[in-house]
Amino acid sequence: MARIPLSPPRTLTLRLAEWYSRRAYGKVMQPALVLGHHPKILRAYFSFESRVARWKALDPALKHLAELASAAAIGCSWCVDFGYWQADRLGLPLAKISKVPDWRAHRESFTEPERLVMEYAEAMTATPPTVTDELAADLRGRLGDRAFVELTTMVAVENLRSRLNSATGLRSQGFSDHCAVPPVTAAPPGTPADA
Repeated sequence: MARIPLSPPRTLTLRLAEWYSRRAYGKVMQPALVLGHHPKILRAYFSFESRVARWKALDPALKHLAELASAAAIGCSWCVDFGYWQADRLGLPLAKISKVPDWRAHRESFTEPERLVMEYAEAMTATPPTVTDELAADLRGRLGDRAFVELTTMVAVENLRSRLNSATGLRSQGFSDHCAVPPVTAAPPGTPADA
């Protein structure tokens, strides 16, 4: 349950965000309702996200795997749910995407660059970050500096999203209900998979 009411004051900013959200995603996104309590932050966040969407140096599939791996590492069910829906819209194989939260148990389903990107996303997301020089150098060699910087920034952006949504108590909003494959959730760290 959300830790802040999802019924902010009906400002012009909120009404515009609701209109855009319905048009682009088919429903009003709960993070917009949370940020609607502070219209200046909602406007700044929307502007930021619209600019982030224009970054194109990194392969979209790798970018998506990094975002989803980061969201799963944080445990943001809202972001994982939305991530499945986004993957479906991008035409990514949902059977593969459903394995991202527990990708190490399904290594054979991913290419070496995909595994490195998800490892990097998790290492960046850890507190404190556990990125090694070797991992960063390997990714820079494979992706190039520009795409590596975009990957690093996208993981940081996903950390912002996931931590904001988790801290405010947002849970799955049902986006993945419209996908061909329902999401698989990984067991929390330290929990036996068959528990």
